[in-house]
Amino acid sequence: MSPSTLRFGLLITYLRTEEKLILNRARARGLDVTSLLERQLVLELNAPDASSGGFPYDIVVDRCVAHLPAAYTLKVFDRWGIPTINSAETTAICDDKARCSLALEAGGVATPRTKIAFSVEAALDACAQIGYPAVLKPVTGSWGRLLSCVNGPEQAELILEQKRELGSIQHSIFYVQEFIEKPGRDIRAFVVGDRVVAASYRMSSHWITNTARGGESIPCPVTADIEDAALRACRAVGARWAGVDLVETDRGLLCIEVNSGGEFHGLMTTTDVDIADEIVIEAIAAATHLAGAALRTVEVMR
Repeated sequence: MSPSTLRFGLLITYLRTEEKLILNRARARGLDVTSLLERQLVLELNAPDASSGGFPYDIVVDRCVAHLPAAYTLKVFDRWGIPTINSAETTAICDDKARCSLALEAGGVATPRTKIAFSVEAALDACAQIGYPAVLKPVTGSWGRLLSCVNGPEQAELILEQKRELGSIQHSIFYVQEFIEKPGRDIRAFVVGDRVVAASYRMSSHWITNTARGGESIPCPVTADIEDAALRACRAVGARWAGVDLVETDRGLLCIEVNSGGEFHGLMTTTDVDIADEIVIEAIAAATHLAGAALRTVEVMR
């Protein structure tokens, strides 16, 4: 399959800076490019193959920020045999902090101590076992939203009760993590394929360092330790591209989470690497590899 015949889909919720760059780089490489806006999709659940489903793509790159629509869309594409990066399973793992923590642990990736509980009373026990201050996070979500650092049982109970009253089943799953004293920064390592293409320090005086919450990105050298931690984290969840959040501690680098649809607008300001083009190159490689594997399978069957 030549790049000029490759049918490239980009699954999006919004057309942000990163998505525009990916589309531009794909067009510059001669791909047949289509934007798939998730709120306009109608997905045929009974389609026996991709052509009857109306989505004849060789590869789809997921840049959807709406987790549930993305999850369903990727599962449908998987059923139709349309390859996606990342896969439906990888995205489902990364979109659920508890599942991601389990995958990282199974992959031997060092993480902060973390517990999960299903009632306010049990979550208070979890906080006591971890020790205060403790961090409360929703199991789903991004951009540092609804994170809380609690300094004692009274404050923890108040916030846990508020979470429960929000009504969603997800807010009755209590994800409790040890508080890590950061050196005024954490690390966003961006993995594409089998390498870390760039990394940045996210600086902030606040304990939440997300750029969406005001953190500032500055250049970070990709050390052997950063590369090793980030690549092992991606392998643990099956990600072909992702933003990996790491924090420096006296126990070494700890992985906070793997973002399968990680943003890179802040990282772009710290590196000369064309991250959007790297994603397109990985998509071409994945589609070409899969096409070659399918052809080899046909030859064997003959």
